[in-house]
Amino acid sequence: MRELNDKTRIIFTTGGVFSALGKGIACSSIGALLKNLSFKVLNMKLDPYLNIDAGTMSPYQHGEVFVTQDGKETDLDIGNYERFLNQNLPKESNITSGLIYSNVLNEERNGKYLGKTIQVIPHITDAIKNEIIFMANKHEPDFLIVEIGGTVGDIESVPFIESARQLISKYKNKIFSVHIVPIIQMLTSNEEKTKPLQHSVKELMGMGIIPDVLLVRGKGIVSEENKEKISLICGLDKNNIISLPNQTSVYFLPEFLLEQNLHNIIFNKMDLEEMNSKDLGEWSIFTSKIKEPKKYVTKIAIIGKYTEITDAYLSVITSLEIAAIHNNSEIKIDLINAEKINESNVRGLKRYSGVVVPGGFGDRGIEGKIETIKFVRENNIPFLGICLGMQLAAIEFARNVLGIVDANSTEFDDNTIEPIITILDGKYKEKDLGGTLRLGNYSCAIKKDTKTFEAYQDSIVFERHRHRYEFNNDYRDIFELNGVIFSGVNVENDLVEIIELQDHKFFIATQFHPELTTKTFTPNPLFNSFVEVTKELKNK
Repeated sequence: MRELNDKTRIIFTTGGVFSALGKGIACSSIGALLKNLSFKVLNMKLDPYLNIDAGTMSPYQHGEVFVTQDGKETDLDIGNYERFLNQNLPKESNITSGLIYSNVLNEERNGKYLGKTIQVIPHITDAIKNEIIFMANKHEPDFLIVEIGGTVGDIESVPFIESARQLISKYKNKIFSVHIVPIIQMLTSNEEKTKPLQHSVKELMGMGIIPDVLLVRGKGIVSEENKEKISLICGLDKNNIISLPNQTSVYFLPEFLLEQNLHNIIFNKMDLEEMNSKDLGEWSIFTSKIKEPKKYVTKIAIIGKYTEITDAYLSVITSLEIAAIHNNSEIKIDLINAEKINESNVRGLKRYSGVVVPGGFGDRGIEGKIETIKFVRENNIPFLGICLGMQLAAIEFARNVLGIVDANSTEFDDNTIEPIITILDGKYKEKDLGGTLRLGNYSCAIKKDTKTFEAYQDSIVFERHRHRYEFNNDYRDIFELNGVIFSGVNVENDLVEIIELQDHKFFIATQFHPELTTKTFTPNPLFNSFVEVTKELKNK
């Protein structure tokens, strides 16, 4: 069993009553609070599901798959953590029950336990604790914020909560416990009920963890009357009951936690000196931009197939929103189902100042996306294509400009005679789907005198990937002869990374996922340039 280093303090966060409380945003906000008080902070997510990672999960289940720079397919909360911390996180930031059980069982098969009976306690809990301590010891943050996924009372979360209990028992003042719970507002009246909150705290205490702080989710600030009630029944100091109300922007939460003195409550438990800060420095400068009256407006259409759930395109939407903040622009985003787009209604896209076709897998909605790309190309509407969006832009150009009517991808048609997009060498279409894509950071050489270079202002950049199909280099010459610029290339593997059109207001498509590198202080350069081109004066 590993020992925790002397420097790092751990903050465990749990959630109660129901899911989708916003634990990820709360943990991100605690991280931003401490980071902007000049501490070194990392976030970590423990997911209770039995998948090895998030890579093979449908967006309908857990939203988008976020990819770290070192190539791990993770829960979308890792993206929230990165954006709020304004830094990249390592692959150790996300572990699942499936990964833990898989590792323990593999070790058992290899004889590590010398015939012992393998049990949840101590073998699974020790493995979980080792992962947490490994993260802390490898990177040595001042604070490691560990979010335990799921809801207290779920059977799947029990090993993680038990692991937290054991670490709290061992390291005492080096560990802080946050429990996030809702106040329920009745549908038939405005009366607020605290009983579910009380039961959730009781459940957590029954598992051996007494929370140091309650973060209470609700429409507004917790009333003094409810604070008194919660304090009495749950045995917490009234000052340790923190309101976490709905905000007009999630980026206001770190400052709201500062106002309620959460940082000093944490410091007092951990024998650290109190800090009396009136703002959060660079974070407060960022939020002041959100509050500024907007001079511009940006109207964007995202053409996808998971339009019922915004979490499927969370990083794309957030990247657009952050870029709009930095461009003093109000942004309006519509998700449009690609399956409903055809030649007769595609003209409706004229009301948007820009169109995004994001990544995806499979052939559902493909023809609607191709119809979209044709329309924006012909009508000089700013376009940003991402991953699959780039591949479809190449197919559309081949069909409608080059006259290659059978142009296609081997993802959609194994036997296509014009494979503009083809599978990577060594990759397989129907087996070993998990963790076998081209993942994580790869270098991209940027061609000078292009819109891409104008955006990046750099000749070499590193961006994150998640795909197994690539542009077929056999077609590069004919594309270039007809006005396509290959403005970004991975030199090591001679792979096309970015295409753009010469005579177009903004038509850039990337094989990588630029949305994965946006941070609150620094939007990805392509998103920033895209929004800059698409913004219009509000009084126009």
